[in-house]
Amino acid sequence: MTATLIPPATAPQAHRDPNVRRWLAAYTSSMLGDSVYYLALSWAAVRAGTPAQAGLVMSASALPRAVLMLGGGVIADRFGPRRVVICSDAVRCAAVLAVAAVLFLTSPGLWPLALLALVFGTVDAVFMPAVGALPARLTEKDQLARVQGMRGLAIRFSSVVGAPLGGLAVALDGAAAAFALAGLLIAVSVPLLLSVRVRELPGPANGSTAWSDLGAGLRHIRRHRVLAPLMLVIALGDLGFVGPLNVGLTLLADRRGWGASGMGWVLAGFGAGAGAASLLLAVRGRLPRAGLVAGWTILAGSVAVGALAYVPTLPAAVGTALAVGLLTGLSGALCGALLQTRSDPAYLGRVTAVSSLVSLGLTPLSMPLAAAAIGAFGPGPVYAVSAAVCGLGGVVALAVPALRRAELPG
Repeated sequence: MTATLIPPATAPQAHRDPNVRRWLAAYTSSMLGDSVYYLALSWAAVRAGTPAQAGLVMSASALPRAVLMLGGGVIADRFGPRRVVICSDAVRCAAVLAVAAVLFLTSPGLWPLALLALVFGTVDAVFMPAVGALPARLTEKDQLARVQGMRGLAIRFSSVVGAPLGGLAVALDGAAAAFALAGLLIAVSVPLLLSVRVRELPGPANGSTAWSDLGAGLRHIRRHRVLAPLMLVIALGDLGFVGPLNVGLTLLADRRGWGASGMGWVLAGFGAGAGAASLLLAVRGRLPRAGLVAGWTILAGSVAVGALAYVPTLPAAVGTALAVGLLTGLSGALCGALLQTRSDPAYLGRVTAVSSLVSLGLTPLSMPLAAAAIGAFGPGPVYAVSAAVCGLGGVVALAVPALRRAELPG
């Protein structure tokens, strides 16, 4: 597949660039399909098996995603992220539509759902690094922070709209209809991506092996004055954040008597705050002293995370969650923008693979630990420890001079 090259003229601002907007539409459609897919998968798995079996189906994608993620970064850099994203979305679309057809025609049980989850996890291992590497080939470095904000808005939009869309499809014609809708939404991204123009960047050296490419990517991170500490900041932030804001919030809402609707309001507060942070970056394009701002917002966000376990009323919890979303959303967007702008574009697939492995491969392990600890000690101490871990990421960001002084291109 031959890529269409961007001419060497200066690129316009990202939000005014039709090329970037086509990419954003493709990404949003793909993420909407993802949201509908996960709802359809959970619904179909619960209907076809026991809760334990449904849990196994829902987690089946985690292992191939974690094991293959680093190799996926090598593939993204070697073959080009646009090509990899197009092929990944095509495979995901075909797999989801095939399962939809099977469910329309028969009631096969759990095996096609488990197989679909494995396929998704395997494809995600190459899709996620390629998605992270693609913006650098669409626009100039001084626009990458704005693109990061636009991408964050697309994620928030997809999470808010996707679940109701999937629920409506299930209500109309069952899980098969929801899978069909997910497949069609993912399919929309393919022609849009085919119309996106990219610039060619240097890839791995000719004759190099996959292992040598991976080693080169890891050395690029390890020797980089900003990327190496930034990976540690991302790891600590996610480890301290994932448990309390996922399984921890469910248990906290149950203990406080807020119920499912109350938990929904808290999550809505978090989503609104994170969306506002993404909007700020998308509109401004950059914030001065990005490394310093990221460090302080991580510290402030960690305090808000710890406070969430101690607020006495639901409105106070929603307000606290709004602050958590705003602060952690802004720090996360800034960390992502620094990762995009400080990496050598030729290594971006591998750099994204490492950060994705930390966020999506390792930090989910904190969820069962958080649940067990809350059951043994209550939410207060667990949220306090999680806040301390998250805050440690802010300390690292402020303590490392190169990261503290890091700026976004402007």
